[in-house]
Amino acid sequence: MDFQPYLEQVSEWPQEDRHILAQYDDESIVVYQAYRQSIAEYAVKHQQFGGEFSYNRMSWIKPNFLWMMYRCGWASKEGQERVLAITIRREFFDRVLKNAVASSFDPSQFANKEEWKNAVETSDVRLQWDPDHDPFGRPTERRAIQLGLRGKTLAEFGREAIVSIQDVTDFVRAEFTHVEGDCRELVLPRERVYHP
Repeated sequence: MDFQPYLEQVSEWPQEDRHILAQYDDESIVVYQAYRQSIAEYAVKHQQFGGEFSYNRMSWIKPNFLWMMYRCGWASKEGQERVLAITIRREFFDRVLKNAVASSFDPSQFANKEEWKNAVETSDVRLQWDPDHDPFGRPTERRAIQLGLRGKTLAEFGREAIVSIQDVTDFVRAEFTHVEGDCRELVLPRERVYHP
């Protein structure tokens, strides 16, 4: 993974509207999830998801590091004590985006709410735009994406689409000590706007 001071990055990021901020290269993109100890340990050891991980429910992936930190409380929330950086194939991520159905009704995409509800029920991928957050957990004007996976798409994610799984919990906890003042010491994974 590549890292860069927060203050250098935040000045380059869009300040409003919907954007996918992520670390990526030509072949892969990093997404984040946080789990309890047993699930994280299995995933890191086997470089895929199994053991106590459930393939029968929706699992959410987040390409934006700070959104993940807000969600897991910098690895402090119960059941989210271990943060994983999961590098997946870009081809898979782009296909997930293409097949995603928004969590809320958008009249520009569906003729009516009934059509949208049917799409939500039958799709393996849910898309949600939420307020992005700064290191202190305060919402920003920018929107961050998260993608809910289930069914065959989740199975492919957990067993086939992964390039590597890295436990970044120690990094997360160390950097949280720099969340103070203007965050001049804070270093984050280097992220830029992702264009599918």
